[in-house]
Amino acid sequence: VQLQASGGGLVQAGGSLRLSCAVSGRTVSNYYIYWFRQAPGKEREVVSHISRSATIEYYADSVKGRFTISRDNAKNTVYLQMNSLKPEDTAVYYCAAKTVLTSSQYESWGQGTQVTVSS
Repeated sequence: VQLQASGGGLVQAGGSLRLSCAVSGRTVSNYYIYWFRQAPGKEREVVSHISRSATIEYYADSVKGRFTISRDNAKNTVYLQMNSLKPEDTAVYYCAAKTVLTSSQYESWGQGTQVTVSS
């Protein structure tokens, strides 16, 4: 399976962006899809994930109420809608896929897309 993340950019605080994670090689519903981010000098952190059934979503406390994860099965793509962006959301965002929820191993990673939020 291959993942391609896109949609990052430069936005002012309070603005919105929508990130896309296009999945190829396998059907997206076979995977738990995660969004991570890593800011300079900080550890990578989980931002959100969506279950294989797309019925369960997780959000980090720092983005809860502002970010929404969704999936389009027809496009084999997972989205991360980011609203009310803050400067502290600035990071490289990555998507990743795994088939076993309890596993620490991810089967594929996207290349990352830069999100920069100016104050």
